[in-house]
Amino acid sequence: MTPWKLPLIVAAIAAPIALAFLVAGPGIGLAVGALSSIAILAIAAAQRPRGPIVSASSLDSRRYVLVVVSRPIEAASEVREIARAAGIEGGQAGAEVLVLAPARIGFLDRWASDLEAARRRAQQNLVITVASLAKAGLVAEARVGDEDLVQAVEDQLQTFPATEVILATDDAGEDEAGASAAAELESRLQAGFHHLVLEATGG
Repeated sequence: MTPWKLPLIVAAIAAPIALAFLVAGPGIGLAVGALSSIAILAIAAAQRPRGPIVSASSLDSRRYVLVVVSRPIEAASEVREIARAAGIEGGQAGAEVLVLAPARIGFLDRWASDLEAARRRAQQNLVITVASLAKAGLVAEARVGDEDLVQAVEDQLQTFPATEVILATDDAGEDEAGASAAAELESRLQAGFHHLVLEATGG
């Protein structure tokens, strides 16, 4: 952070609190202060290091493919696209495949603190995707990850030595978060990266 930004941030936080105390009294001032504290914590939690994302080291020469899906993969054409991007068409060819689905939490789920609903949806995505890959002869393991796509990949690569990462999302109009994650992964991943934009499912 550049030095001149810090005083501005402090002023932006302190001014509303001081004004609330002066105009509306201690009760409102304390409430504004509490809201400001929550906002600061939320912003701080959203910040993360933006350095390179490096995969765990592998002890062998096999290929390790991490497939990250924002929705279930069912269509044969989508499975072929994944196999083509991973270079594993026609079988595993010695590759180890791991499918990762983020537990994406909806607004109502977050409001109700219902994290299990998001995990169930992610698990359903995994079951469908892994079954579709199996039909094409691609055996894969499956895991649920963080709701943030980039964080989910970063977490998984601490233990999974991916040589390729494939992110499968809908187009930007349907999945803005997926498009944003793809741009960040493109710039930060040290492993090979492919972003597959899936066809609209309709309905």
